[in-house]
Order: sequence, then structure tokens, then C-alpha cells
Amino acid sequence: MRAGELAAVRVRLEEFTSEVFAPLVRRDWLEKSQLYLRGLLLDGRRKSMQPMAERLGVDHQRLQQFMTSSTWPVEDVRAGLAWRAVQAVRPQVGLRSHPAAARGHGGAG
Repeated sequence: MRAGELAAVRVRLEEFTSEVFAPLVRRDWLEKSQLYLRGLLLDGRRKSMQPMAERLGVDHQRLQQFMTSSTWPVEDVRAGLAWRAVQAVRPQVGLRSHPAAARGHGGAG
């Protein structure tokens, strides 16, 4: 995504990050999470901290410390992302018998 394209969806992206990263109670964590997400979305082959920071025009240590040193609730954020993914994809889950089990050849031991 180019910088102009990212600017066009900035409001939606900020709404998304505010919702997904709601467990981040510190304002600086939320700001850094938004920076990190924008860095991931911008064009560029390398998604490590230094190249992303260069594209964003920020010090890479801001991103690095957020990802490696902060004590933000990773599990809560992952749960929020998983919930959003399920809502977006709406997977159809069903049970299918294995063909061998249907013929009476299935089962343990």
C-alpha cells in the first residue's frame, strides 16, 4: 500500500486499531500499535523494525520497544483479532466423516 492509499483509509484504520487494541490502556501503546500497523501496510519488502520505521519517518526504537519490551496484554489483542477475522470470513464449519469410518474401517486400534 502506498502512502497516499494509506492516508485515504487512515480514519478506518484508526477505528480498527482503537477497537482491536482496546485492551491497551496506555495511550502511548495505542499510538505505537497504530504506527506498527501502518508500517506493516506500507509498501516495502522488509517488515522488520528499521525499514518500517524509515518508511514511517520515526525512530525504530519506538517500534522495537513496543513489540519487545512493553507489557501490553498480547493474548487480549490476539483474541480481538481472531474475533474480527471470524466475523470477516464467516467460516462454515461442519463435521464430515472420514471415508474409511463410513465403510466401517475407522476407529482406533
